[in-house]
Amino acid sequence: MLKCREDLQNIRSLYKARLDKQKVKILICAGTACVANGSLALYDTFLKLIKEKGINCVVDLEHEPEGDPIGVKKSGCHGFCEMGPLVRIEPKGYLYVKVKPEDCEEILEASAVHGTCVERLTYHKGGEVHRHQESIPFYKQQKRVVLEHCGHIDATSIGEYIANGGYSALEKALFEMTPDEVLQEVEISNLRGRGGGGFPTARKWSQVKRQKAENKYIVCNGDEGDPGAFMDRSVMESDPHKMLEGMILAAYTCGAKHGYIYVRAEYPLAVTRLGIAIDQARELGLLGDHILGTDLCFDLKISRGAGAFVCGEGSALTASIEGKRGMPRVKPPRTVEHGLFDSPTVLNNVETFANVPAIIENGGQWFRGIGPENSPGTKAFALTGNIMNTGLIEVAMGTTLREVIYDIGGGMRDGAEFKAVQIGGPSGGCLTKEHLDLPLDFDNLKKVGAMIGSGGLVVMDDHTCMVEVARFFMSFTQNESCGKCVPCREGTKRMLEILERIVAGNGEPGDIALLEELAETISATALCGLGKTAASPVLSTIKYFRDEYEAHIIDKRCPTKNCQKLKKIYIDASLCKGCSKCARNCPVGAITGQIKSPFVIDSAKCIKCGACVEACAFHAVKED
Repeated sequence: MLKCREDLQNIRSLYKARLDKQKVKILICAGTACVANGSLALYDTFLKLIKEKGINCVVDLEHEPEGDPIGVKKSGCHGFCEMGPLVRIEPKGYLYVKVKPEDCEEILEASAVHGTCVERLTYHKGGEVHRHQESIPFYKQQKRVVLEHCGHIDATSIGEYIANGGYSALEKALFEMTPDEVLQEVEISNLRGRGGGGFPTARKWSQVKRQKAENKYIVCNGDEGDPGAFMDRSVMESDPHKMLEGMILAAYTCGAKHGYIYVRAEYPLAVTRLGIAIDQARELGLLGDHILGTDLCFDLKISRGAGAFVCGEGSALTASIEGKRGMPRVKPPRTVEHGLFDSPTVLNNVETFANVPAIIENGGQWFRGIGPENSPGTKAFALTGNIMNTGLIEVAMGTTLREVIYDIGGGMRDGAEFKAVQIGGPSGGCLTKEHLDLPLDFDNLKKVGAMIGSGGLVVMDDHTCMVEVARFFMSFTQNESCGKCVPCREGTKRMLEILERIVAGNGEPGDIALLEELAETISATALCGLGKTAASPVLSTIKYFRDEYEAHIIDKRCPTKNCQKLKKIYIDASLCKGCSKCARNCPVGAITGQIKSPFVIDSAKCIKCGACVEACAFHAVKED
């Protein structure tokens, strides 16, 4: 139990000395993606081999090591999910990709024992071998602040976090700064909420701080419901103490004694590691009564959500924690005045809280020096879709879309052409080729009708049907609507019905205008922010890809040939040999004809399954 500042400094020195004794560190990525790809088998294999070879090894910092051992650790997400499972070797900085259990012995012998690189397991691109993580283009242009420790420390060790400077910002705040001075640094930094809205963090904290209430709460929104988003999950899995430290700093600033972390139950690994982190912090006295011997008393609980997208909205989230149905309420009053249990509440997302320790440690001006003046700092993005390098990235605000997609993401797969990117999830909009040089920050995205959202980036190539994209996101939003307000409950349903008619080939003249009218009504009258932005994907696809909508409605065709019911399959009589193979493979008997004469397809019976296209050896069956 740490009872004063000196105790924290002493234990930091102890942990750092133990960490420095590890002559080699083997860091196996144990983020969700790599675990799904079998990384835990690598961890077990390394331990087994080390035991068989009689090598001195440690797996934590809780015991004094003998000699100069090898450290074997389950690290958090390295970010390069496309290349997982990943293994990093320190201090050399080697990064091995797509590692299999059978590779472990070679890695152990070469890199851990002899300090050499196994080049066949490194990242190769364009004939170039990248032995070190920092030289890989995916990492080279990133600016990691929130993700600084991800992939570099044991995700379940408070010792490694402290040894790497963890809780030093809390120490500084408690013993060198007043709550007003902490708030001032956050204000100088101009940190804006990373959950989507971009609301100034200091303004929210100051509103809670000035409330005269017996109970105040600090709540972390870890309910990351956007399709294709996994930034917050990775922080909670990989560096949970950074987020906890940010929450404790918020409690010190605002005078709160209680906190909650709201995490969806679909994130079991994040829930587990947060639980471990909270227990470790309590055990050391960094949570609980009289933290480090001061008057600060603050403790945390985890509240698991059932996966409702609407619970990402502040008032719905607090209602869910209270055991009520997660539904937004009419505002005012705001959460900062009457939030959780009708008390003043600071509600920020994971990434926002994780930024605070670095701001207090380095100063608000340091943070403000990263990125543009009105949107300073960095932003974590989940890069997914039809792109070469999928994964978790963090870049300075103001980085262009082109840099993200081509320099970091490696461009499109299979030589395809970039078409659009959906940013901000179901509440966001799409950006196109004309936006490739647009700086990604709050203000620039707002100008083009998009939003940064929580940070999901779904990249689409020229084979993607944008009408189907709009239908997909509207289907998601409609299913996730809480149903409390009529505009969202009924309006999204009507919009979805129209979009489903269009992709089914039953679109009618006037459908586009009707979609726009419904979208305007929903945006103006829906109760919460999620409802107000529900139609954004539809409006942005109409704005930039109106010709695709018109092709579906007027010409009854899908330009990208993705919409199944708009496909036209026919047999080219000049190429057909009359072999009957297509007819024999048709599951519904839609193809008829005589042997050695051209066959024909009955379009009324055809279900467009494509079996005949695959069966024909003469390429006589065509799709249009």
